Amino acid sequence: MKLILETERLLLRPFALTDCNDLFQMNADPLVVQYTGDGPFKNLEDARNLILNDNQYQKYKMGRLSVIRKSDGNFLGWCGLKYHTSEHIVDIGYRFYRQYWGFGYATEAALTCIKDGFERLQLEAIYGHVHINNTASEKVLEKCGLKFIKNITYDQTPAKLYAIYREEFYT
Repeated sequence: MKLILETERLLLRPFALTDCNDLFQMNADPLVVQYTGDGPFKNLEDARNLILNDNQYQKYKMGRLSVIRKSDGNFLGWCGLKYHTSEHIVDIGYRFYRQYWGFGYATEAALTCIKDGFERLQLEAIYGHVHINNTASEKVLEKCGLKFIKNITYDQTPAKLYAIYREEFYT
């Protein structure tokens, strides 16, 4: 799928094999994966397999997207929608290299993905799961208009569930 989203500063596109090293390096930072439930990749082949086995685009016309800064072509991280078959919900997720935290990239990318979900995919709701201690990620969700729903257990860890509904996004 050739899905490409664009903001003033960013291009969002499906993962490419050229992203393997960046995904590997980003996940190697313990602070980046601290609240994700994921650990670092064991090797570059694991990052490659993640890209090769990502079938969200084919199945659901959505997925996690590489976030590229337009000004210099740097890979900043990823952001995108994911369909969770066990819960029958779509969530917004994001992960960025630590050196790009605090510049508004996560919010900018997430807002674009949410808008795409409501406009192109005609979703009724988009959810966000956030580790109970990840206040920075909570702020991103809130800036995107998601509202706290309830405390949950997600991936065997305490978390918070947020949501935004289509009609709320446009008001």
